[in-house]
Amino acid sequence: MWAVSVLRAAPSRAPGRCAHSALAQLRGILQEELEGIRGAGTWKSERIITSRQGPRIRVDGVSGEILNFCANNYLGLSSHPEVIQAGLKNLKEFGAGLSSVRFICGTQALLTQEDAVLSDELNHASIIDGIRLCKAHKFRYRHLDMADLEAKLKEAQKHRLRLVATDGAFSMDGDIAPLKEICQLASQYGALVFVDECHATGFLGATGRGTDELLGVRDQVTIINSTLGKALGGASGGYTTGPGPLVSLLRQRARPYLFSNSLPPAIVGCASKALDMLMEDNSIVQSITAKTQRFRSKMQAAGFTISGVNHPICPVMLGDARLASSMADDMLKRGIFVIGFSYPVVPKGKARIRVQISAVHSEEDIDRCVEAFVEVGRLHGALP
Repeated sequence: MWAVSVLRAAPSRAPGRCAHSALAQLRGILQEELEGIRGAGTWKSERIITSRQGPRIRVDGVSGEILNFCANNYLGLSSHPEVIQAGLKNLKEFGAGLSSVRFICGTQALLTQEDAVLSDELNHASIIDGIRLCKAHKFRYRHLDMADLEAKLKEAQKHRLRLVATDGAFSMDGDIAPLKEICQLASQYGALVFVDECHATGFLGATGRGTDELLGVRDQVTIINSTLGKALGGASGGYTTGPGPLVSLLRQRARPYLFSNSLPPAIVGCASKALDMLMEDNSIVQSITAKTQRFRSKMQAAGFTISGVNHPICPVMLGDARLASSMADDMLKRGIFVIGFSYPVVPKGKARIRVQISAVHSEEDIDRCVEAFVEVGRLHGALP
């Protein structure tokens, strides 16, 4: 009680003049930055989805259901009845969460200052941030440029371990890393290969195992990192696979693993069920491949430039940030939910609308999306 009474008795303090001045300065800097974003046409509005995820959704402020072409729900499993039921079962049995982090110890993960990591320049921001946090020497090679990678590997030979890090499928461009060539160079120069499969797991390759299966190098990739938050149920969480000792070391020293709460049981149940379904039947993988080809071929025939090759991420390249944003807004008015991407998410001058195909889209859904693009493209002068 004494401590409480002291706290209550303490006089309140108003911020001093210096604090007010610093806050005013901060507000001015932030406001100038925000006005610059709006002026450049790169302001990113967030829309509120008021229904469950699926090929058709409801969005706050838009009447009726609209077609959803901007989710990572590649296989349509985020709302699949069996996946939901598996999550509910775990929720009832194990509760909402474990309310704690795992056992805490250690300070670092795989690479040290004795090692080197070689990263594709267009790797996902999460890979880039992870590389920045580690103590290894850093080499960045030009996007998909194997000659530049080889030059960097030669330069990195003096280091103990050399790890080539790449996205399997690149989320902004829909292109795929040349893993055969990467693995060949890694073998030649005694390096390891790390692949992030977040935009490949579940639907690339004959049975949906990812780009290493698609390109026939499953036995040559050392480490695979992927997510449960896209094709495998779409909630959150992820995983790393690799040699047994490596996984054991990560459990002992990887900060994101040690300092994060354990996954909620419902998420584990949903993801496990999604994996079971994929192991039992790969017809859903074949479905998304056919629908992706349908969208890409029809859009290219209409005159649009679509980046990448045969990936459900289908970036409609427009170049101008305002054009991408305005066209996305007009697509929404026509019942098609897509998002315009511009700097700093993508390089300046490479703004696009990223369309993402799902296995649960019907052919009619895809055709309707293409028709809306053609109409809006002509309205804005993006098509003749």
